[in-house]
Amino acid sequence: MTASPALSSTVSDLRPIGHGLRRPESVLTHSSGFLFCSDWQDGGGIAVIDPHGRVQRLPIADAQAGLRPNGIALEPGGSFILAHLGATDGGAFRLFPDGSTEAVLTEVDGVPLPPSNFPIRDIEGRLWLTVSTRKSPRAEDYRSAAASGFIVLADSGGARIVADGLGYTNEIAFSANGRQLFVNETFARRLTRFDVGTDGTLSGRLVLWQFGPGDYPDGLVLDDGGGLWVTSIVSNRVIRIAPDGSSAERMVEDADPAHLEWTEAAYARDSMARPHLDQQPAATLRNISSLAFGGHDLRTAYLGCLLGEQVFAFNAPHRGLRPLHYDFDISPLLQALDF
Repeated sequence: MTASPALSSTVSDLRPIGHGLRRPESVLTHSSGFLFCSDWQDGGGIAVIDPHGRVQRLPIADAQAGLRPNGIALEPGGSFILAHLGATDGGAFRLFPDGSTEAVLTEVDGVPLPPSNFPIRDIEGRLWLTVSTRKSPRAEDYRSAAASGFIVLADSGGARIVADGLGYTNEIAFSANGRQLFVNETFARRLTRFDVGTDGTLSGRLVLWQFGPGDYPDGLVLDDGGGLWVTSIVSNRVIRIAPDGSSAERMVEDADPAHLEWTEAAYARDSMARPHLDQQPAATLRNISSLAFGGHDLRTAYLGCLLGEQVFAFNAPHRGLRPLHYDFDISPLLQALDF
């Protein structure tokens, strides 16, 4: 299906949280009320926001490592998997509560990984990593014909590409039972679904939703009814896709009409480039790139923004699917940061 869904909400209920964040592209929630965001200040790391909105940072101890966290995944004990979005290199790295790091996944089939987008673990504990494009610079694939993105699976059998030919692979999410994988293809403007085999094989590729003008799907998370919540950069939209792909509802939008028109014209001419993403004149939001459900009832939606200095929250009409990491023990991290 494809559509430009009608708007059901406005930005009037958005609540700012935190301050001074540096590229909080990916936001994670925890049952303790703490929020975690990717952070590009100085040598990079994780921004930690406590339940009162106070911000501390877990910096990468080796600032010369040049790691640039894009998507992040929380692990037991308060360590994080970082998807490294380097200028020319990528991979997955672990950041420990003391700031030290180690490489987790840097190549597949003997080939170094390009700049990487998003890591996530499934209910089996397997690590999945998305790579948006093989092109360099990445902006050369801001095209409707993009088809060089892929998904990597790393498990006890090693690392392998399990889906290829994707139109700028962004965030992925799993159904509650782990048997389906959903992926955003940002510049192909698709939300795609795969069936997940017991060995991690992906099959049954299906375009669940074809997005329309202004929609550049980035962040992705499910609610407990199976609805898929998608964030769109440029247009600053939050869109909920029905579980069966039969309909879509715009939950939030904060688009600047002139900026959106300028970007759409470039996209249509195959000339979209970094300037279209590196500025955002909208009133409040700054390129929504992720969404995470949190709060005691998982009915608070938190928005990460590529160009933002804060996280924004709003009350959602649906309860979020409980994240697998929601109840992990993070006491070593909190002790390291003196919380």
